[in-house]
Amino acid sequence: MSRATAIAAAGIVLAACACADDAATRPATRKRPPRIVFCSDRDGPWRIFSCRPDGSDVKRLTNAADDAHDVDPAWGPDGRSILFTSTRGGKAGVWRKALPAGKPERICDGDQAEWSPDAKRVALRRAGRIVVRRIAGGKEKVVSPEALKLCSGPAWSPDGRTLAFAARTGKRNAMYLVPAAGGAATKLYDKKGACEPHFAPDGKRIVYETETHICTIGVDGKSNRLVTWFGGVQRYGRYGPDGKRIVFCQAPSPAGPWQLYVVPAGGGTPTKLTEGASDMYPDWR
Repeated sequence: MSRATAIAAAGIVLAACACADDAATRPATRKRPPRIVFCSDRDGPWRIFSCRPDGSDVKRLTNAADDAHDVDPAWGPDGRSILFTSTRGGKAGVWRKALPAGKPERICDGDQAEWSPDAKRVALRRAGRIVVRRIAGGKEKVVSPEALKLCSGPAWSPDGRTLAFAARTGKRNAMYLVPAAGGAATKLYDKKGACEPHFAPDGKRIVYETETHICTIGVDGKSNRLVTWFGGVQRYGRYGPDGKRIVFCQAPSPAGPWQLYVVPAGGGTPTKLTEGASDMYPDWR
């Protein structure tokens, strides 16, 4: 099942993937073993799980009523909390949960949310626009250009200054960069259905998906590289914490089922992490 199909099944209406402040520092925290968080239908309704980078020690992180679904997980900067999209209460919203046993809290309407590196803001999608919301007080600002109506997948640069996102204009998907504080957007790349951009930990490159494969590109729009070229469909790539590997989903076709893989960031032989159910939209920290 594709992400769009899966999330639509969860009752979250998505536009077609647009496929689709000052410098901040991450809070100092104790060293935490890296883990991958993802959503899966392995237990029935979509829920959030995590695993080690080798696919072992799978743990379920969220529970809800059978008519609610949890998708689109993203790690908090401290690695001890997550954001996710849920249909709890009958309407798609952005939720957060402290791990391991914190009570889920609803932040606002919207989906596809990511925390800023300083954990003071979230970027999210709502009604096809990219919105930045301050956690304290709830002040919001739409940062995507008025002319772009079908935006998706906001992602923060490591310094918190810039957001990458995707948008569909007509039949073409493109990736853009925009100041997180608002301002003019710059088109990064608009070929091969490019969408789902995410920054490397050093901020120099962006991993993204085409309609079939995972690629990376420099933040200047140059040095575009194909990372996966296998059969089937590869999507939803994210860099690992050291920037040397990328986790992604692969399926025989857009209909799924999806499994998680890890591949060297420069390309190479992938390692399969999961199998059985559909496991999607990973984030690695």
